[in-house]
Amino acid sequence: MRDYAKQRVKALGLDGKGGIRVNSAGCLDRCEEGPVIVVYPQGVWYTYVDREDVDEIIEEHLVKGRIVERLKI
Repeated sequence: MRDYAKQRVKALGLDGKGGIRVNSAGCLDRCEEGPVIVVYPQGVWYTYVDREDVDEIIEEHLVKGRIVERLKI
């Protein structure tokens, strides 16, 4: 999913200097939550199941600035 998220961010032109960076960081001490995404600088934590969830996080939070409450942990 990390590779998919990187591809989506790049396809949307959100990457590059001063843009969005997608990287791996292990479980970040929340292994029991399953896979997680953390959006900084806000520090919002998300869980996800599939590409549709990742797309929603990218579109709603990263593009539009709206927290995706249903995926927030």
